[in-house]
Amino acid sequence: MGHALLFLHLFSAFVFVSGTVAAGILQITALRRERPSEIALLLRTARTAVMFTTLGGLGALVFGLALVGDLDIGFGTAWVSASIALWVVSMALGGAGGRTARHARYLAERLAAEGDRPSEELRALVAHRPSLLLSYAATAAIVAILVLMVWQPA
Repeated sequence: MGHALLFLHLFSAFVFVSGTVAAGILQITALRRERPSEIALLLRTARTAVMFTTLGGLGALVFGLALVGDLDIGFGTAWVSASIALWVVSMALGGAGGRTARHARYLAERLAAEGDRPSEELRALVAHRPSLLLSYAATAAIVAILVLMVWQPA
């Protein structure tokens, strides 16, 4: 049972991190585009990447918790508790950071249908610094989880 749980946990973690990286790349690429149709396409695709991030994150949590129980590691172990806390933080920060991107996607889709001309309002939404910082902080929390999972400090 332990090998199957480990596989599912690692697979889920891979999906979690891959979705995060893909969403980040798509968001950064959208920052460099002017046409609303291009921005809309990138942000729609980022939405799919976020779905993978969410599914992978949930799987990593569930299978990780099952693995902790199966291996009798203990939920009170510092690195396990810290990883769970960082998981909660990453999901909350990522969700908060993504709200502005969702509004930018809606605006980009509307502007694309209305002539596809560049817009300062859209540019400001895509480059909204507080939202970007929340997303970067969520990514940093995910990296910290990976560090804890690999090194498992006492």
